[in-house]
Amino acid sequence: MAVIGYARVSTTEKNAQLQLDALKAAGAARIFTDHGVSGSKTTRPELDACIDHLREGDVLTVWKLDRLGRNTVHVLQLIDELTERGIGFRSVTEGLHTDGPMGKAMLTIMAAFAQLERDTMIERTRAGLVAAAANGRKGGRPRKVTDSDAIKARQLREKGISAPDIARMLDCSRATVYRYLA
Repeated sequence: MAVIGYARVSTTEKNAQLQLDALKAAGAARIFTDHGVSGSKTTRPELDACIDHLREGDVLTVWKLDRLGRNTVHVLQLIDELTERGIGFRSVTEGLHTDGPMGKAMLTIMAAFAQLERDTMIERTRAGLVAAAANGRKGGRPRKVTDSDAIKARQLREKGISAPDIARMLDCSRATVYRYLA
């Protein structure tokens, strides 16, 4: 029997160290880590490798249930697959495990709450974007070139000045100049 850990961070800028430390403290002999992969994806390179690595009697351990997946159906299908193969499951933070019927019932409830939390977050984000748009605000990166700079760029181009020179004059990239000249 081996404790095998799985960690995931959804962006490459995030650090998985907190999860790795917790999994090591939980006795993980080996840890598979996905970087920059969303929990909503059903196939993840390191998770797939981890599942292939697991053998009967092993225990798949995660820091939190949402690291395994955001979709309740997917998480429960994955845990059912592990159970059929004689592999246990444990979530360190929530204290969930597949030992016995109570553990399985709690796991189902927590997976449903994890999906509810994700769905609620998406709903709030969409509502915020709609409210911002209603107030005349747009999301995304601010424009580097103002409308007057765009007009100036076209006038400079008509005078025969090259795009790289215009970019230096307007303190922006050459690609930005081309975008506004198009």
